[in-house]
Amino acid sequence: MTQAEKTVRLQKIIARSGIASRRKAEELIRHGLVTVNGETVMTLGTKVDPVLDHIKVNGRHLKSQPPDMFLMLNKPLGYISTLHDPAGRPTIKALVPKPSLRLFPVGRLDYDSEGLLLLTNNGDIAQACLHPSHHVPKTYLVKIKGILEDPEIQQLRHGLMLEDGPTAPAKVKKAGKAEANSWVEITIHEGRKHQVKRMFEQIGHPVIRLKRIQFGPLNLGTLPPGQTRYLTDKEANALRHLLLEPESPRLPKRQPIRSTGKLPPSTPVAPSRPRPAKPNPIRRKRTLSPSGTTGQARPRRRPVTSRTRVNVKT
Repeated sequence: MTQAEKTVRLQKIIARSGIASRRKAEELIRHGLVTVNGETVMTLGTKVDPVLDHIKVNGRHLKSQPPDMFLMLNKPLGYISTLHDPAGRPTIKALVPKPSLRLFPVGRLDYDSEGLLLLTNNGDIAQACLHPSHHVPKTYLVKIKGILEDPEIQQLRHGLMLEDGPTAPAKVKKAGKAEANSWVEITIHEGRKHQVKRMFEQIGHPVIRLKRIQFGPLNLGTLPPGQTRYLTDKEANALRHLLLEPESPRLPKRQPIRSTGKLPPSTPVAPSRPRPAKPNPIRRKRTLSPSGTTGQARPRRRPVTSRTRVNVKT
């Protein structure tokens, strides 16, 4: 990694330290309350190295940025996906070890749902995992009431109309069959509230059991319920890759058409239109006038014959 890649925007470093939000950090910079290596910085977007540079906010030295920490939990049934609950219900805080850094869950699973839950201290990665623009897939193993038929699978694959709008197409396949119920594996990339449950209720199959088995590049695997593990470097780097902007698809280069005198088979040929017939002008003979010049021929008079009647008044 080069030195330029290690630098981060100043307001982002202040926000990550927990002193203030990013908007408040921008106000502190504009008011001249932030110094870098003893010099006041008032320009937003200034990039610094959080390890080498000495940053002070309102006279207080800013601690170095803590390292990223990622923890995977196989959440069992009967727990709230928060660290504190005003109603006193059991939370995942009782299942998570007490690390030296503050972790918070990415997304949530319902009280009666189970499966993969990610916890981290990196807010940018958490936001990237949940934002619809990144299309992070989430796969669930669902037990539904009744037998799922092929036409209903096609409905899920094409998208359903819910009360908050149409859903995006989902990947659906059968995962097993009980005596009177079906197991279904479904993958979506949206994050609406109770979306999977509402999708199956829309087609007449209420959800009996729901378990998340995959979240983006992470797979639950054989992690027992109620247990946690830290992510590997490969898994953590895959999450960091979500912060990169997706590349726009490149259009294929247009191949030049060689002039062979023939059109390619796929080229549509427009039907030829019949040309209108031009009027045929009447040509008149040109005769010589007594003066010797050419002129238009005068029409010949019909000669009087014996059959022609001539009325003579007497």
